[in-house]
Amino acid sequence: MPNEPAYHYRFIPVEPRHLNMISDWLAEPHVAKWWGDPEEEMASIVEHMDSVSVEPFIIMLGDEAIGYLQTYDPHLEDDHPYQDQPTGTLGLDEFIGEPDLVGQGHGPRLLDEFVSLLFEEGVPRVIVDPDPANGQAVKAYKKAGFIAFDTRTSIYGPALLMARDNPELCPDETRIQ
Repeated sequence: MPNEPAYHYRFIPVEPRHLNMISDWLAEPHVAKWWGDPEEEMASIVEHMDSVSVEPFIIMLGDEAIGYLQTYDPHLEDDHPYQDQPTGTLGLDEFIGEPDLVGQGHGPRLLDEFVSLLFEEGVPRVIVDPDPANGQAVKAYKKAGFIAFDTRTSIYGPALLMARDNPELCPDETRIQ
């Protein structure tokens, strides 16, 4: 689209220097509404920094930190409810922490860019599981190419399971349609 401004997103691993900023974002009403208790979430993110199953990232727009993203491998976590997904599938959770950047179209663009990077690395499927009541997130995931295929209830509450398949690695019979 010729009139669309150019955006450049980068995804850098979370480091201790980012923790205060993430904590501030988790306390923002638009994040806390869907992510839950900021202190509990912060403790979980700190744990993820040394995890083999979860990789936490800071979302950068140019040189500005704008949000948080994490990938997880459901097959590396005991009793994860998404272990029925194909081997190699990664789950993704994210939020834009800066309130003035919410609703500006960054979500779908950064998701598309990040998922494309995962596909280049050989990931066959990426899943997300927004609360079905979180219309803004569901809309962003749809714009980024995710397709809803199941509803479940997890320890976090209701979840709309959505997937985006790597067209080069997912055979037609396993691809979400």
